[in-house]
Parts: sequence; C-alpha cells; structure tokens
Amino acid sequence: MTLLTKSYAESLASLPEAERLAILRSLKPQQAEQLLHDWRFWARPSQLAPPGDWLVWLNLAGRGAGKTRVGAEWVRARVKTPLGGRGALIARNPADARDTMIEGESGILNIGHPSERPEYESSKRRLTWANGAQATIYTSYEPDQLRGPQHHWAWADEICSFKYVRETFENLTLGMRLGERPQIVITTTPKPLKILQEIIDSPYTALTRGNTYDNRANLPRVFYDQIVNRYAGTTLGRQEIYGELLTELPGALWKRSLFVRKPAPELVRVVVAIDPAVTSGEDSDETGILIAGKGTDGNCYVLADRSGRFTPDGWAKRAIQAFAELNCDRIIAEANNGGEMVSLTLRTVDSTVPIKLVHASRGKQARAEPVVALYEQGKIFHTAVFSDLEDQLCTWLPEDGASPDRMDALVWAITELMLSNRSNVRWLP
Repeated sequence: MTLLTKSYAESLASLPEAERLAILRSLKPQQAEQLLHDWRFWARPSQLAPPGDWLVWLNLAGRGAGKTRVGAEWVRARVKTPLGGRGALIARNPADARDTMIEGESGILNIGHPSERPEYESSKRRLTWANGAQATIYTSYEPDQLRGPQHHWAWADEICSFKYVRETFENLTLGMRLGERPQIVITTTPKPLKILQEIIDSPYTALTRGNTYDNRANLPRVFYDQIVNRYAGTTLGRQEIYGELLTELPGALWKRSLFVRKPAPELVRVVVAIDPAVTSGEDSDETGILIAGKGTDGNCYVLADRSGRFTPDGWAKRAIQAFAELNCDRIIAEANNGGEMVSLTLRTVDSTVPIKLVHASRGKQARAEPVVALYEQGKIFHTAVFSDLEDQLCTWLPEDGASPDRMDALVWAITELMLSNRSNVRWLP
C-alpha cells in the first residue's frame, strides 16, 4: 500500500476542485485516513509555517480564523522532528491553556492521528509525546515561572489578552536557548499594545495574517448572521474580524497621543494612590499603585507605577516604600471594598502614614472623563514610559465592565491633585 508523500498532499490541495475530488474518491481507506490528518492538505497558505530563519512566527488573525489550529498543528509537526525536545505552552490563565490549547476542539489532544497524541498530566502542567518530547504549561499570571526553564520551542496563544504581556514575553524569549533553531509561534487577535508593535517590527519576526471570513466554511452560519455582520464595516471590526492592528481602539477614552513625556519640576504635592485587589490568588487582579505629583507650574506629573499582584501585606509595604522614596504627602486608597481593612493593612506596616480613603459614588467612566480632559488640555505629563499603564488606558472600553487597576489608581491620584472634591472621602489621622 503506497502512502501519500508530503509533496503529493500539497500538490493535491492545489488542484482544481473537480480534479481533486476525483482523486480523493480513488484513494484507498488507509490513504484517505492519512490525508484526513495531513494538515498540509487542509490548511490555508497563511496557516502554514513561513519559510526562513525566524525566531517568532506571528499569526495575526481575526476571531474564529483558525488560530488555535495553527498553533496546535505547528506543535504537532515540531515534536515529530529531532528539534522536538522541550517546549512551552503559554496562555492567559490555566483555564485557557486547558480548555483551548490542549483540550479544545482544535487543541493539541484533538488533532492528528490518535497514536500521535501526547499524555496530558494536568497536575504537573505537562504534555509528553511518545518520542520523549515534552511541553510545560505556563500562564501570563505567573511570568516568573519562565525565568529558569529553557526551551527549544514555544506556542503563545492570544498574547494580547495576557495579564503581564511584556514580562511574560521577555522571560519566554530569554529562555529560548536550547537547540540550533529555537522558535516561538504566537497566535493572536491584535490589540493596540506597544509590545505587539515591537514584535511586528523585529527583523526576527515572520508575520502571517488571516481574517474571520477565511474560515467561514468551518464556522456556524449563526456566528456570521448575528455576530460578525454586526461588526462588519466598523472600525472595531477591522481588529476583531480582519485582524488589523489599530493605532487606537475605537471607544477608548485615552489615545496614545495624549501621553507626553516631560521631567517633573519642583513639586508642591505628591501622593500615592492605591486601588487594592480583593484577593491575592493566581487569577486575582493586580493592586494598582500609582505615584503622581503636582508641580509648581500647576501641571500634574505621573512619577512611578508600582502596581503588581501582591498579598495585602505585600501591597501595603510596596505603597509605603514608594511613599518614603518619593517624599509623598499622603496615601489615597479606594475603600469601596473593605475600607476599614485597607486602612488597617496600611497601619499594620506603618502606623504613622497619613491615609485618605476615597469612595466611588460614580461609575468608572464618569470618574475617568475629567482626567482624560486634563490630558487633552496638556496638563498631565508622564516622566517616563509606563508601558503597562499606557496599554491599559488605551485598551479600556467603558462598556466592557472591566475593572482596570492601574487606571483606577491613576484616576484617584490625579483627582486628588487636580480635581479634589472633599465629599465622599474620609480622612484618617
């Protein structure tokens, strides 16, 4: 029985439909099964690894364009070769890694012939193939997990949704030290993140694109009738359907042009603003910790971003350390979630620190809009590039219902310095 060769499968895919169907009907059962699992036959050109000596293959595509299948099939092909070795699978959180990259309909466990599929040990965050190749699962919530390990290859899915996208990507690339040809595949729908533009601009990146319509034959009609068509022709549709990287996100209050760098003059007031996270687990929000000051020129200056994911004791120490280092006057803390606990946590670290508790009586958009107006009036400056803060500001949409930590802390700090309203606050001596 003659099995199909790689060149035959690829040439078959390029034939006219009538001729291709005639050949397919003539295949023996074993040949048909082989072709069923041959990604080179089924894939669109943009879904196949590009030629060249690239470090990063960025597959930038719209929703439902088949990105997950691209990553899973590349992993499947890679582990079959001598370059298989040790790999990394990186998702936004553990659920995304499990439900999409591994167990999803187009995930690693559901593609290819059953005999090729790896053993999945969820408790060890590990997949092992029969030939000894292994992959370890990482998430953007724990970027430090990528500091020590080394890898031959990696697949990062939906990197634009990552919690700590820059830190995760940088730790990953620094660990690509095994073998003669380490490579990373990134499959994602774009967002206007600075790190994504840097990846695109790198000479070591190979870029392929796709859109939702490319994969129409594999998606339910209702998806197009009720979802895709709603965004067709809109600016947001350019991002979500066509996978286009927009300079600015439609509907976002902040634009990147608003961020002007300028050293701070002599400051008359400096505050630390805290938006404390309710929990400190792996999937918890960050605690926003922003330091800003008002200059003698009447303008406001963002001085530092000390945000991160901490225990309550951890964020209290972090805030009070910033208070001392930058000669601050007061700590401003949001108290909607456990006000007394917030002040007690800070007092446990330093009983003398001056604290002002603020309560949100209006929605986030209503609180943010006056701050955006100050940016537009040229009254707020950034003393450095605060990538995580600026990305969060430029990608927050009021209708999303998200609770961005850095943004909240920034709004509280600037409101205190430039828009202070003594209602809805409590002063703690």
